[in-house]
Amino acid sequence: MLYTPIQFRNVELKNRWVMSPMCMYSCENGMANDFHFVHYGSRAQGGTGLLIVEATGVEPRGRITNHCMGIWNDEQAEKLQRIVEFVHQNSDSKIGIQLAHAGRKGSTWNNLQIPVEEGWETIAPSSIPYHPSERIPHALSTDEVKEQVQNFKEAARRAVKAGFDVIEIHGAHGYLIHQFLSPLSNIRTDEYGGSFENRIRFLIEIVDAVIEELNDNTALFVRISGTEYAENGWDIEDSVALAKVLKEHSVDLVDVSSGGNIHGAKIPVFNGYQVPFSSQIRSEANVKTGAVGLITKVEQAEEILQNGEADLIFVAREILRNPYIAVQGSFEMKENCFFPHQYTRAKISS
Repeated sequence: MLYTPIQFRNVELKNRWVMSPMCMYSCENGMANDFHFVHYGSRAQGGTGLLIVEATGVEPRGRITNHCMGIWNDEQAEKLQRIVEFVHQNSDSKIGIQLAHAGRKGSTWNNLQIPVEEGWETIAPSSIPYHPSERIPHALSTDEVKEQVQNFKEAARRAVKAGFDVIEIHGAHGYLIHQFLSPLSNIRTDEYGGSFENRIRFLIEIVDAVIEELNDNTALFVRISGTEYAENGWDIEDSVALAKVLKEHSVDLVDVSSGGNIHGAKIPVFNGYQVPFSSQIRSEANVKTGAVGLITKVEQAEEILQNGEADLIFVAREILRNPYIAVQGSFEMKENCFFPHQYTRAKISS
């Protein structure tokens, strides 16, 4: 199954390999540069079915660090369009972008919050810092929440114009959307807090706003944390319920990660440790899912698909180590995969 195509709207992926979005911390003023051109272009040459550009801030405060990617203006989108066009013209890969807002986990460097004079005032659903040592984030007013929805909408418009095939909304890892989802970081009393329905409202409004900017040639994914590994926090049952709602709102795939919202949470890490969350959501919500987390081998990826635990395989660190994991895997499995014609003399055919 790993080398069979799959379709989302009019977007056909040639195989099930996905380069997971990973921050590169290499931008100035949110702008992609030659490093990003080579970084993403090389993974496309490696036969990966879908590449997803790193977490990209929908406003300056939406970045994790001041060297993270942005798409809050047209100049940033034009730099990204150069990468999109190269991928489309020189490979069979599709390319997506992850739209994100760091919320209270922004204004950092090397996992430490930097002074507001060098960074910015962070924002959150409630005045609760990620770590007690950090400054208290600004709690968004109801009107300010709606402004953030608009920021995601405008970012999606720019991404579509730049030619991206997939837009992924980042609702995981303790960033702004996840902060709204969790009752441990969201203690609001307005329409965006309290009940499950209220806590997911921000994400659903973003989904609906982004959908207005899409067409059948752009698919929509949402990344969530299947659980945050904390008592009385966001858990897998919440994720199943959310996935059902996301499907009703035309989301094409739920990309299932975990954790990130509660400092010091104990996370049991092993090969494929997040796959059970993807499997449960796929089964109980009847929605397409992506599995991610210490998936490093072709055989492991194929087994996940054969077991019906996911529809796509998201690979992070392993594809940094080996940009050609997809095409090399096809050699092992004797399957067809894109291989640059310039490199034909190196292709293994037997």
